[in-house]
Amino acid sequence: MTVAGEFYTDQARQCAQAAADSDLPMLREKYLSAGAAWEALARRETTIADARARRIAGEQAREQALLANQPE
Repeated sequence: MTVAGEFYTDQARQCAQAAADSDLPMLREKYLSAGAAWEALARRETTIADARARRIAGEQAREQALLANQPE
C-alpha cells in the first residue's frame, strides 16, 4: 500500500474510533461520514496504485521482449 493509502486508511480508522467514542448522535454521524470518505479515498488510491504497477510491469515486459528480439 502506498504512503497516501496508509494515511487514508489510518484516518478512516481514527474516524471509526471517534464515532464509537462519541455520545452525541450528530457527532457520531459526522465521524461515520468522514470515515466513509477516507475509506473511499483509500480504495481509490489502491486502485490507482494497482493500475500503475500493472502498467509498469507491462512496459517492462514489452521492453524485455524488444531487447530479446533485437539481433546481436
